[in-house]
This record gives sequence, C-alpha cells and structure tokens, in this order.
Amino acid sequence: MMAFGLIALIAGAASALMFASIVSGALISLVLFYLAPLPLMVASIGWGPLCASLGGISAAIGLGALFGLPYCIAFAVTVALPAWWLGHLVLLSRHDGSVAPGASATEPAAELEWYPVGRLLLWIAGFATLTTIAALLTLGTDAETITGTLQRGLMRILRATDPQTSGEASQFVDALVRIAPAAATIVAMMTLTLNLWLSAKVTATSGRLRRPWPDLMTAELPPMTLVALCIALAFCFTGGLLAIVAQITTAALMMGYALAGFAVLHTLTLALKSRTFWLGSTYAVVVVFGWPVIAMVILGLADAVFGFRERFLRNRQPPPLPTS
Repeated sequence: MMAFGLIALIAGAASALMFASIVSGALISLVLFYLAPLPLMVASIGWGPLCASLGGISAAIGLGALFGLPYCIAFAVTVALPAWWLGHLVLLSRHDGSVAPGASATEPAAELEWYPVGRLLLWIAGFATLTTIAALLTLGTDAETITGTLQRGLMRILRATDPQTSGEASQFVDALVRIAPAAATIVAMMTLTLNLWLSAKVTATSGRLRRPWPDLMTAELPPMTLVALCIALAFCFTGGLLAIVAQITTAALMMGYALAGFAVLHTLTLALKSRTFWLGSTYAVVVVFGWPVIAMVILGLADAVFGFRERFLRNRQPPPLPTS
C-alpha cells in the first residue's frame, strides 16, 4: 500500500511540475505542458484509476497552494480528470457473451470485450471540447468579450515583436481570432491522443498493460457521432457564444473522424506492396502542411457512411470451402 501511494504521489508531482513549467516562458516548457497528463495516465493504466485520482488530487492541491485556485482548477479539469477517466476506460471490459467451445450456454466465455478504441476517441474529443471552452470562458462570458480579449492579446504580441505594426496586421489578427477556438481544440485533441498512446506504450513495454494491444485499424466512431457533427455544424452558422461552442465541438469531432480516416487508410493499403512508402508519405505531408488532414476527415466520414473497411475486408476473405 505504501508503494501504491508513493507511485501516486510521484506521478502527481511529475504532472504538476510539467504543468507549472509553462510559467517559465521557455520553449521546452510548452512541450512539457502538453505532456503533463502523461505521468498520471501511466499511473492510471498501469496501477489503476485510483492511483491516478490520488496523484491528481495531491497535485491539484499543491498547485493551488503555490500558485492559487485558478491553477488548481485548470490542472484538475485539463490534466487530472482526462488522465483518470481515460485510464479507467482503457481498462474497462466485459464478457463478450459468447460460449466457449465445450462449455454450456450458462457458462461465460473466458474472452473479454474491451472498451472500443472508437469510443475512446469520442471521449478524447469531449475532453478537448471541454478544456477549450473552459479556457475561453476565462477570457469572458460572451462572444464579444472573448474575441476582444483575444484580439488585444494577439495585437500586444505583434507590437512587442514589431512596433511598426500596420493595419494589415489587424486583419491578420482578426482572421487568427476566428480560427483560434478551432485550432486550440485540434491541439488539445491531438495532445490528449498522443498522451494516451504514449502511456499505453509505456505500460505495455513495462508489462503492466492489463489488456491486449487493440487493433487500431478497426477504430471507428459510434454511428450517432455523425448526427452530433451535423447538429454542431448547423449551430456554427448562428451567432454569439453558441456559435463558438459549436465551432469547437465541430473541430473536435472532425479530428476524431480524421483519426478514423487514418485507420481506414491503414486498412485499404493492406494489399499494396509499397504500403510503408505510401503511409509514410501521407503522414509526412499531413505533418508538414497540415491542411491535407482534410482528406483524412473526408475518408473517415465516407467510411462512416459507406463502410469502405467492411467491404474491403469482406472481399479479402477467402471463399468458403465446398460442403460436399
């Protein structure tokens, strides 16, 4: 029990230090800030959600005592809560209801059905939406105040770097303000996904991952996600704070479909001899240019509607053996 508590405290202290490093202003602190959920996620997956909750509570209390209540709340919402809940979902399982060979219908099979990767992506999108909305609400409680605060902040940064800022810069700032909520959501979505993948890899390498490694090519979002995306897109054309919330939600769900699109790409290229080259080229283009991720979003949406993966895998299956 002492070792369990020590692991929780170490994980919480590491996350708190990485989170608080942003106050230094150093460039490396930005990387540490985005990786702050990693120690708690490793503790949650490797030693259980209770370990992560103890570490997260102790870290939040420590940050609150040192830097004040806002840091405590920010850490709890953006780091501790996602790490604890996502770690809990990774370990969530149930009996699949099938009957083992030679067993009676009343005996459950030994096989377990683990929490699907696609639903994990949906939860990550939800946390990315929550953290981005919470961050924007610290700037104001209405759309005008939020956009005004963002404009003044960006203009202050531009004037600090170039005192001769012209009117063209204000137009550039206006464009940045419009895309800032969606861009922040995409960053939150990708960093949470990266942290969860890294924490699972660390626990798998150390032998503490208590579930088999999932087949990431099968990742797909629940069907009702498409309905939620359509509703969020419709509200994007309204005004005020509701439109900003809808834009944040739309960006998060689209990134979920982009990740599903990569899973579709990995499946559809199984038959290619130069599969590694094409996959590597696709990832490189997306990382370097950014905007080609739209193609992955379209691929993920198309698979959700038309079932490309299911058709591809069905056609690859060998024909059934003759019965006579």
